[in-house]
Amino acid sequence: MNNIYGVETVYLWHKDPDLKNCDLIILPGGFSYGDYLRTGAIARFSPVMEQVIKFAGEGGFVFGICNGFQVLCEAHLLPGVLLRNDSQKFSCKNVFIKPKTNNSLITSEIPLSKALKIPIAHAEGRYFCDETTLKSLQDNDQILFNYCNEKGEISADSNPNGSIDNIAGVCNLTRNVFGMMPHPERASDEALGNTDGKYLFDSILALVEKT
Repeated sequence: MNNIYGVETVYLWHKDPDLKNCDLIILPGGFSYGDYLRTGAIARFSPVMEQVIKFAGEGGFVFGICNGFQVLCEAHLLPGVLLRNDSQKFSCKNVFIKPKTNNSLITSEIPLSKALKIPIAHAEGRYFCDETTLKSLQDNDQILFNYCNEKGEISADSNPNGSIDNIAGVCNLTRNVFGMMPHPERASDEALGNTDGKYLFDSILALVEKT
């Protein structure tokens, strides 16, 4: 158990039978079960996920990053799927993303004109959904981030993996489950040479402070 930014944090194991009274669940990046099947497809059935799904269904906040995003899609807590990068190669580099909305827990404190430099590290990060789902995401303000260039311009050239509509992150319809492929936690400390990712965690803490 640790205290980070003044907030108590608890580590959960994949076989934990409960969520230990956590108010927010973060599914981190990594390579669950070695990605031997589809990424996140096995982890989706980890014992703790039964409680995560129940928690989300009751309105609890859940945030998935990279592999965590893939797990949430596999668990049908978020729409869409993550496919192999269009380059067919693993990609590890800094990219730029731009918030599409302030109407979410993780984007509320980010200026909509701000292009954030955030690293990616994935081989299957190409977000895809059918046209009906894409229209629903657009109509219901569920797209959280788009890949862009350093000027905030959204274009095919700024898309690092071929994601549909340059989508880097989405939320569910009830706006309590969030997922994104880039790693904000890898850009949240001055020791890392980049603090752009801290905007997301400041957004989360802003709600904590209000309550």
